Amino acid sequence: MTLSAKSQDLLDRRAKLLGPNVSTFYDEPIHVVKGEGVWLWDADGRKYLDCYNNVPHVGHCNPRVVEAIHRQASTLNVHTRYLHEGILDYVERLTSTFDDSLSTAIMTCTGSEANDIALRMATAVTGKRGVIATDATYHGNTTAVSQLSRSNVPGTGIGDHVRFVPAPDSYRPLGSEGGMAHAELFAEKLREEIEALEKSEYGFSAFILCPFFLNEAFPDLPQGWLKSAFDAARKAGGLIICDEVQPGFGRLGSHFWGHQKQGVMPDIVTMGKPMANGHPVGAVVTQTDIIAAFRKSFRYFNTFGGNPVSCAAAMAVLDELQDRSLMDNAHTVGAYAKQRLLDLQEKHEQIGDVRGSGLVFGAELVLDRGTKEPATSYANKLVNEMRQRGIILSKLGRHYNMLKIRPPMPFSRENADLLFDHLDEVLASLPMDAPS
Repeated sequence: MTLSAKSQDLLDRRAKLLGPNVSTFYDEPIHVVKGEGVWLWDADGRKYLDCYNNVPHVGHCNPRVVEAIHRQASTLNVHTRYLHEGILDYVERLTSTFDDSLSTAIMTCTGSEANDIALRMATAVTGKRGVIATDATYHGNTTAVSQLSRSNVPGTGIGDHVRFVPAPDSYRPLGSEGGMAHAELFAEKLREEIEALEKSEYGFSAFILCPFFLNEAFPDLPQGWLKSAFDAARKAGGLIICDEVQPGFGRLGSHFWGHQKQGVMPDIVTMGKPMANGHPVGAVVTQTDIIAAFRKSFRYFNTFGGNPVSCAAAMAVLDELQDRSLMDNAHTVGAYAKQRLLDLQEKHEQIGDVRGSGLVFGAELVLDRGTKEPATSYANKLVNEMRQRGIILSKLGRHYNMLKIRPPMPFSRENADLLFDHLDEVLASLPMDAPS
């Protein structure tokens, strides 16, 4: 790998000005200078198909969102200790996408902040601190929520008030059985950790999860798979927090929110990244009694959360989703993309499994279909080769061998064809023992 002089200079400046270990994508990082729709351009004018970024949910530099930001920033931007219609109009519109019980919200700047607040809400309601998460997830990087991830363990370690249950894996299910038998085993593991917390000084306050388990390689789970686990948490008196940062806002094609696709009802829903198409916006949506308990127990104020410009940007995203029928597009294009992946699976032995819903889809790469041994190194080489071909995607999962394809919502069939034509060629030409 040979970096351009400009890219090397930028990396050197990052190390000097931002500190060590600031991560970048790909062995040869991309110096991006422009975005439009589902496309990015680098400093040399090369065009890339963005099959990864969910932050520009309705497309890079979406004109409607840009205009809403400009219009509001040209008029007024203050914090929420002044009265303003923007935050109220947005929360009304946002909560209308949920069940009637989820009718109140706190606006934040990030999903990390939202999850941090959700944990405090659970403590306010239950009087306890113990929290359970799945063991291959990520929920943010505040002091509290960074402890919920085993893949990004903070330097201070994970507190004893945090316990983990095995993330579901439809390709390698607990007890070797899939479907609802797998669901019951998952619920039993949750009950065991609840019991352990209840015997400790912390008690059980909350179970937090992504309802589509997206960072955990989005296993193929039938509707209702989570019901037994939710019943176990509620029976023990804990709150259920659904982190919808990735599956929310229509991305799954069939439902606006991941928990709706599962047919379950959380007590708290958190969100962030795609809410305002790149403008820093997050939120916690919950029930009136829960938010009242939180407001009574914690004095909380966020200077920038819910400011008029952020709310204008977020409202424009909802307008775009509705007016351009982007959830329907996710459903149609996602189904087409998944079928193209299944066709590639018939041609290429490296593809062990194909999964996805809407505009989240991917293939699990294996060294051997019989043993299901993860092809972790190969997946990394493939992702980097696709980058060299102008296709941006990534990998995730416990073994980092699952291709993560999560493009902006305007992604089309034509875009999918370009992606899979290149993927077909790379799978055919990249040997399993290719050098790193």
